[in-house]
Amino acid sequence: MTTTESRPAHTARDRPEASVAPEQDPARLEAARKKAHRRRSSKNWSLFLLFAGPNILLILAFIYYPLAMNLYFSTLDWRLGAPRADSVGLANYQRFFTSPSGLEVWRVTGIFTAGAVLGSMILGLLIALVLNKKIPGRTFARTAVFSPYVLSGVGVALVWMFIFDPQRGALMFILDRLGIDSPQWFLDPDANLLMVIVVYVWKNLGYCAVVFLAGLQSIPSDLLESATIDRAGPIRRFFSIVLPLLTPTVFFLLVTNIIFSMTNAFDILRVMTPTGNGTNTIIFEIYLQSFGQFNRAGYSAAIAVVLFFTLFIITAVQLRFVERKVHYQ
Repeated sequence: MTTTESRPAHTARDRPEASVAPEQDPARLEAARKKAHRRRSSKNWSLFLLFAGPNILLILAFIYYPLAMNLYFSTLDWRLGAPRADSVGLANYQRFFTSPSGLEVWRVTGIFTAGAVLGSMILGLLIALVLNKKIPGRTFARTAVFSPYVLSGVGVALVWMFIFDPQRGALMFILDRLGIDSPQWFLDPDANLLMVIVVYVWKNLGYCAVVFLAGLQSIPSDLLESATIDRAGPIRRFFSIVLPLLTPTVFFLLVTNIIFSMTNAFDILRVMTPTGNGTNTIIFEIYLQSFGQFNRAGYSAAIAVVLFFTLFIITAVQLRFVERKVHYQ
């Protein structure tokens, strides 16, 4: 009987190693992924530089470079047109914070900013409350209220100079009918400051009214209807519902109006009070010191730096503390 000898099975050691396909090699896959990531990243950076590069260059050339140069000029005793400038360190800053004229600039700036911001926001809110009601001709009224904001500040100042003219002005005529003598608006420093505050508030009133009107229209009507059903009067509804829901709008206008009042009132001040005389806000003082009778460019540059950091600190404080009181929907 013949026995068939069985062939012994191959063990794992005897089997040849299975070859791994190159496309399945983990190291090569990882390298390919990194290469594709670098290619996408390079493409994204190229597109970013293509579209944002010119804007970045313009910002660097017209914002940050002048800011850096202004910081340098603020350390110099330099007059416009002079061939030589002497380095004085922080002497210009010390003069501004310690001299009587510098303290007067802070006082006038504080009064003007407070009057302009509070006047624009309070009157703007009252007008917005009226324009939010369904009254005849409210579309025309909204346009009429907002139109002064888009007018030229120089043109507005010229018209109001005629109104405030103590000899032939429209306001003099009205006060004379009431038996009141017209103040010397252009000679009295206090009357001068009040005059430019009134003009600035009138010009920027429409901006605040339109923004407040947008905030009022975003308030859900069912809240006001529920409060009315609960017999809440108009004053109660305003302070309990409307005003808390308007806090984001109030916060936005507070930040923007402070910045605008300290930087955008130059045209009105320059036309109505060419030499200051009680209206030397910090932005107007910069002009008077550099291009006025003093011709002190270094000192003016120091005031400009102070204005920049003042606005930066005020805005940072508002964002840090005042925003806590804002009730976002």
